[in-house]
Amino acid sequence: MSLLKEAQETDMPRVFVGIGSNIERERSVRAGVANLRRQYCEMQLSSVYESDAVGFDGDVFYNLVAAFDTDDSVEQVVAGLAHIEDQNGRVRSGERFVARTLDLDLLLYGDEIITTDNYHVPRDEILRYAFVLWPLAEMVPDDIHPEVGESYATLWKKFDKRNQMLRPIPFKW
Repeated sequence: MSLLKEAQETDMPRVFVGIGSNIERERSVRAGVANLRRQYCEMQLSSVYESDAVGFDGDVFYNLVAAFDTDDSVEQVVAGLAHIEDQNGRVRSGERFVARTLDLDLLLYGDEIITTDNYHVPRDEILRYAFVLWPLAEMVPDDIHPEVGESYATLWKKFDKRNQMLRPIPFKW
């Protein structure tokens, strides 16, 4: 049974969050996951991947995806993620593509499609970036992307991997 289906049986949405860091990346990723666990308790984690910065010249990132069930609304999850980023030294400059201590992005909120002025769920980066899609394909290969109607395994298989360096790394929790 998929993680999303398990969450649906509990009447709580399964939330998937992308986690990334390229400043003190091991410490930042550990701190971000620890903060998420304090807030959301039990969660599943993908493998940790190393990827080049995308959209700017910068140090290499660590990326992974966390999944958990929550009673929190989408707005509460988004606010909670921003608070955790802030606690971990996130600098919010005017530029979108910059180095960061911790980046937490709401990728999926159950199978809902939600658009506001501040975010869109499912996050469009799922289909654009290997460091988001591969961890999802690893965690929930048979789950279906709510907008495009294909499984994450199929999307990963079709993904053009030539231009985005990505490799799993051994990461001891």
